[in-house]
Amino acid sequence: MPEPDDHSLPFTLRQRRAVLGIFSLVSIYLIFLSIRDRRYVPDPLPAESSLASQLADRIDPNTADIATLSALPGLGEKRAAVIIAFREKVQQREPGTTVFNSPYDLLKVRGIGIAMLANLQPYLIFPEPPATQPSR
Repeated sequence: MPEPDDHSLPFTLRQRRAVLGIFSLVSIYLIFLSIRDRRYVPDPLPAESSLASQLADRIDPNTADIATLSALPGLGEKRAAVIIAFREKVQQREPGTTVFNSPYDLLKVRGIGIAMLANLQPYLIFPEPPATQPSR
C-alpha cells in the first residue's frame, strides 16, 4: 500500500523501519555486553592502596631531610627543598608546632597539587592527633 506523499518527513516508512531495526539490534547487543562483562568497582575506594602496607618505612615530612624527601617518586630535589623551606618558615613563626598534620597540609606548599599528593600519600606518615580526654 503506497503511503501518502508527505514532504514533512525526511525518510520513507521503509527507511524508518530499517533505522529502527538497526537501532534495536545495536541496543540489544550493548545490553548483552553490559550484562555479560560486569566489573566490580568498590564504592568508595579504599583509603590506602593494598601495597601501602608493604612499605617498610614511611616518611614523616615534618622531620625528613632533603635527601629523604627527594627519594620519593615524582618529588625531586627542588620540591623537597620547597617543602623544607615551607616547614622551616612556619616553625620560625610558630615554634614547636607540627607543620604537616595530615596529607592535605602539603597542599599549602607551592608546587604540590592534588595529583602529586595522591602519588605521595602511600609513602608518607603523619603524627597521630592527640587523644582528647572526655569531659565530665
